[in-house]
Amino acid sequence: MAVQSLTEEVIPRPAVERRRIYAILSASSGNLVEWYDFFVYSFCALYFAPAFFPSDNPTTQLLNTAGVFAAGFLMRPVGGWVFGYIADKYGRRSSMMISVLMMCFGSLMIAVVPTYAEIGMAAPALLLLARLLQGLSVGGEYGTSATYMSEVATEGKRGFYSSFQYVTVIGGQVVALFVLLVLQHFLTNIELKAWGWRIPFAIGAAAAVVALYLRKSLHETADANTRHRPEAGTIRELLKHKRALLTVFGFTAGGSLFYYTFTTYMQKYLVNTAGMQAKTASNVMTASLIVFMLAQPVFGALSDRIGRRTSMIIFGVLATLCTVPLLHSLKDITNPYGAFGLITAGLLVISFYTSISGVIKAEMFPTEIRALGVGLSYAIANAIFGGSAEYVALLLKSMEMESTFAWYVTILAAIATLVAYRMRETSREGYLRDGS
Repeated sequence: MAVQSLTEEVIPRPAVERRRIYAILSASSGNLVEWYDFFVYSFCALYFAPAFFPSDNPTTQLLNTAGVFAAGFLMRPVGGWVFGYIADKYGRRSSMMISVLMMCFGSLMIAVVPTYAEIGMAAPALLLLARLLQGLSVGGEYGTSATYMSEVATEGKRGFYSSFQYVTVIGGQVVALFVLLVLQHFLTNIELKAWGWRIPFAIGAAAAVVALYLRKSLHETADANTRHRPEAGTIRELLKHKRALLTVFGFTAGGSLFYYTFTTYMQKYLVNTAGMQAKTASNVMTASLIVFMLAQPVFGALSDRIGRRTSMIIFGVLATLCTVPLLHSLKDITNPYGAFGLITAGLLVISFYTSISGVIKAEMFPTEIRALGVGLSYAIANAIFGGSAEYVALLLKSMEMESTFAWYVTILAAIATLVAYRMRETSREGYLRDGS
């Protein structure tokens, strides 16, 4: 059996649907908290960078914080491996509970860590340690939650249901930006740099406790007999599916790089390159991300009709054609409404990928290694290309080669197009069968 379905229980259909929706919402709530905690670091970096990396050059400070941000991504493959094994061997529910608990600890650690002025080099070292823990947690969260949400979904509507994973990924970013906007409204710039930046991390730690409570009651989707197989969750078994691994790696590289360029890096791009005020940039990004978030179910449902492969090809072609014009136009933009329109256009392009990011990967692997296959292959590509997006962009800017970054994104998008063209259509063929 590939998946233990909610509908296998002899209970009325309305009750099954209610349980299905509750499972999606419970899994999503933890996903939202995980990504809020992870992204709040990027959005608050403008304020806490001087506290950990003293320098007279703002670009150098941001480069240092981006380096720590990228380091968190290096732990994602480890998280994808560890939590993928736990999910495939001991259940999706256990894996998701452990990951959100670890994220809680990482956020709490950042909220209370002393600054460079107080403990010297130990401050950035502790900040790095906290980010490594968060990276480990998110590396495990993505694969397990993507697998769980695809398994709990109704066949024929997996694209729609699974799109809520990125609704909460983006929702985490929106909430992080909203919290920052509230703090910018009530606190002065001096207060934000002195202590106000700690508040979002404390909120994230508290929210993780709530998510942990909700996940306790989740229905387990992985069949016990499958979990008890010797090959469940093993790298040896995963390597039998090399084509699926390479396919996921290929389109994740382009998708993640484009995604992080137009989300986490874009706020800094508007401030550091276009010269926009930090508060204005936050407003623009919040509005754009809300549109992006609401678009996910629409694009997910579209993939159920036109196919995952078609959606991925559309993303790759549009990203290849639009990246350079969009970033070039944003470079000198001063009108916040114009910036909103251009950024939203980029985010709608990436929606062809993000809305099906989890389900398209889950449909490529059998149950006994599904969470491991989704999490590990995604995490490696995401760590290399997504996590380094800000660092590469800022490094090229410091070398006065900023325009080169747009071409770098374009090349990866073109590669993602070629990979998508050669992949099988998973929405019609369904899950890869166990042991195949």
